[in-house]
Amino acid sequence: MSDLILHHYPTSPFAEKVRLILGHKQLAWTSVFIPMIMPKPDLTALTGGYRKTPVLQIGADIYCDTALICDVLEHLVPTPTIYPEAVKGAARIVAQWADGALFTAAMAYNFQPAGVAQVFAGAPESAVKAFVADRAAMRSGGARMASADAAATYKSYLRRIASMLHGQDFLFGAQPCVADFAAYHPLWFTQERTPALAGILDATPEVKTWMARMKAIGHGTPGKCSAEEALQLARSATPAPVQGEVFQDEHGIALGSQVVIAADNFGLEPTEGELVAATRTRYTLRRTDERAGTVHVHFPRVGFTLKKASA
Repeated sequence: MSDLILHHYPTSPFAEKVRLILGHKQLAWTSVFIPMIMPKPDLTALTGGYRKTPVLQIGADIYCDTALICDVLEHLVPTPTIYPEAVKGAARIVAQWADGALFTAAMAYNFQPAGVAQVFAGAPESAVKAFVADRAAMRSGGARMASADAAATYKSYLRRIASMLHGQDFLFGAQPCVADFAAYHPLWFTQERTPALAGILDATPEVKTWMARMKAIGHGTPGKCSAEEALQLARSATPAPVQGEVFQDEHGIALGSQVVIAADNFGLEPTEGELVAATRTRYTLRRTDERAGTVHVHFPRVGFTLKKASA
């Protein structure tokens, strides 16, 4: 079994982002399939509550959110880099935009009736209703963008991506960077999962050519294991020591405190544990689960909130 275990499902756009980065870095990894919707008891035994897809496991260390997973993979295998020094800041900013605004518009467009019919072809009506209810719960009551508004926004964003690609193979030059992987995955869903709607891409041929380059990167060398095997591995492992400066205090909450971490805008399920690190870029919680044992659960600072747990 590879040291890298990705908890995901095949049609997850954010998982496709990470799968392609694993391919770009030519890594071997192990795949654990998780449900598309809650409940996800095997996953949340590891995370303590976080339910979004994907999650990366390395032994007893659990990494949540693809922005953090990208950093972890870059640290493990720095070459080929996804953060070229000359454009590192700009690439991160574009990636954050793609994971947020672009993803939101693309998926609102993809999930109009023609897209839903393809995504759930052959599935019972109850499965469609369960998925819709699950995603509404993740939005915590927030409205989803109307498909007509999404179409106009998506077209505008595709034109901007095409402008960035003019005269070069990837968004920031001759090689793909984190911005490419982030911008690709919502468009991948349009092309691969809702092909009835993929005509929206035809007006930007530079984007379609770039997408073919991205797809050709592949997924590295995936293997498979069961959720129970992944949990057993976590139980038998010891979390790695946190590297570097472990505490940058922005909240007045001391290390060793019981805290709650949650995403700040979508999929707000909280994770509670002992704060063992708050570095410049991430939080680390220690928690113990009867199935997973003692694990460290890691979150990026950006996009997540930290609060002291209720007494």
